[in-house]
Amino acid sequence: MSDVMYFSKESFEKMKKELQQLKAVDRPAAAAAIAEAREKGDLKENAEYDAAKDAQGILEAKIAVMESHIANARIIDESEIDISKVAVLTRVTITNLANKKTFTYQLVGEQEANIKEQKLSITSPIGKGLIGKKVGEIAEVVAPNGTMKFKVDNISL
Repeated sequence: MSDVMYFSKESFEKMKKELQQLKAVDRPAAAAAIAEAREKGDLKENAEYDAAKDAQGILEAKIAVMESHIANARIIDESEIDISKVAVLTRVTITNLANKKTFTYQLVGEQEANIKEQKLSITSPIGKGLIGKKVGEIAEVVAPNGTMKFKVDNISL
């Protein structure tokens, strides 16, 4: 995973704290659980040991993914965002031209995307279609169910 990942400063700091928690607290706890299970006898038939090793493997994979995200992170400074066109961290109001429904989304990096919070990934089909558009322009988005057209109504922070 060598792609650049975009984060707001707040999200980046939150991820660094979570990684620190995983390394400083959860990793030693996983090692202790393995040691405790190892003391209980034959490892071939020790389900507690197997479960502890599996949990450690999942934890180490999560740490590796987070370290990769941090290594490839690009922090976006909101004060430097040009709102004359749709970009990462801008809030965009769009109208679906087929059904005239209006939506407002903030375009964010893939890790921050959450449709319930109106945060749309820049790697999603709609996000890709909107990047670089200006107010009044039409974004054509190719989706599995066909091409959709969205008019950009407003761009803000």
